[in-house]
Amino acid sequence: MTTDDAYTHCATLTRDQWAWEFLRRNPEYQSDYRQFITLWRALEADYGAPPHRNFALWKLDPRAYGPLNDSRLDTLDAATGDLCIGEDDRVFIECWMGAKWGFHKFPLDPARTAPPNPAELSWRKPPAAEPRPRDDTYRLDIPFDLSLPLPPQLDAAKFRLVSRATELRRAGHPAPLNVTSQCSKWTQMVRLLDAVVAGETISDEQAELLREAQALMQGGYLEILRLGESRAS
Repeated sequence: MTTDDAYTHCATLTRDQWAWEFLRRNPEYQSDYRQFITLWRALEADYGAPPHRNFALWKLDPRAYGPLNDSRLDTLDAATGDLCIGEDDRVFIECWMGAKWGFHKFPLDPARTAPPNPAELSWRKPPAAEPRPRDDTYRLDIPFDLSLPLPPQLDAAKFRLVSRATELRRAGHPAPLNVTSQCSKWTQMVRLLDAVVAGETISDEQAELLREAQALMQGGYLEILRLGESRAS
C-alpha cells in the first residue's frame, strides 16, 4: 500500500477538500473529465480560450453542450440560475459537469494530487437527504414543558446532549460526526481506494471499510458536505 508520506496532507484537509478527495477517485468522474477536457481543448483551439474566445461561434458548436437527456440533472431548475443555458435551452458542458457532480466551479482535474484551495471548490448545496433506517445510536429525545420556564430546561438539555456525546465517544462511536472525528477513518478509506487501483490485495478485515469508501466515492461524498465545516466543531 502507498506509503504514509503520501497521505500526510489528509490531517489538514477541510470538509470541502475531503469531499473532493473521494470524488476525484470516482472512475465515472475521471471518465467524464477526460471527455470534457478533450472537447474543451478542441473548442479552445477553434475559437480561442476565455476570456478572448469567440463566444458567438463557440455557443453554436454542438460540442459546447452536455448530453440533452441526463437523469441526474432532472431535479435542477434552470430558471433558478443553477445551470448556464445556451442555444435551444441546452446546458453548457462545463455547467453540465458541475451540476452532475455537485459543484459550481470549472471542473477540476482528478489527476491533481495537491488539495484544491477554497477558491477552487464551490460545492452546490447537497440534495435533500434520503430517508434512512432509524439509528437510535445517535438519537436523543428530550421533552420540553412549555408551561415552565425555558432557560433551566435548555441548560438541562445541553447537559444531557454533552453527556450523551461523551458516552458515545467512550463506546467507540465518534460524536459528533465531523472532520476531526472522521479524519483518521477517511484517510484509511482513500488509502484503500488507491490500493485497489494499484492492484493490491485487500484483506477480509479491510473489505467492509472498502465498501464504505466506495459508497463515499460513488456519491456519498455529498453527505460529507452536511457535516460541520470547522475541524473543531
